[in-house]
Amino acid sequence: MILILQNEAVTSAVKQKQAYTQVENHYQQCFHAYFERLFDYAFAIVKDNAEAKDIVQSAFIKLWEKRTAINFPAAARSYLYTTVYRLALNTIRNRKIRDGHHQQIAPTLLTSGTPTAEEKEIRARIQQAIDTLPPKCKEVFSQSRLEGKRYTVIATEMNISVKTVEAQMGKALRLLREQLADLIISWIIWLLI
Repeated sequence: MILILQNEAVTSAVKQKQAYTQVENHYQQCFHAYFERLFDYAFAIVKDNAEAKDIVQSAFIKLWEKRTAINFPAAARSYLYTTVYRLALNTIRNRKIRDGHHQQIAPTLLTSGTPTAEEKEIRARIQQAIDTLPPKCKEVFSQSRLEGKRYTVIATEMNISVKTVEAQMGKALRLLREQLADLIISWIIWLLI
């Protein structure tokens, strides 16, 4: 009886390994067959090489994560195209939101006319906070906020991915928020008065 149960367990393990290998083979075939086409499709929507590559890679990651729920040979193609389409639209939406925030961030007080003593002090505090950022964060922040470059341009110039640029910007903004918390609160109070 024990021998029969062990044989069934071994047989079950072998079948699971074969199924996993088959799914892995289908995944590799999908990657080789569709990557270029999906890249072209994503690029047609977002008009940016780095973002298009990131979108396609994210789609393949999502496909791999859902490998047990998807019928690989039959549904992989449609799943990938749908995922790329949705990720591309999300990228465009996020880009529009980010660009809108960039325009709102530059207050007219700091850019108009002759700066007052208070404005000079605020600028000095902000520059001091920027100078304390880690080198990579500082470079990414300066290119994005001070030079007005898009994340994809920064990624290309620095030879890093857009995701890395986003992570560095997030880190820079978090550190600046912490250092300039009192300045932000006084600015908000000044706007409300």
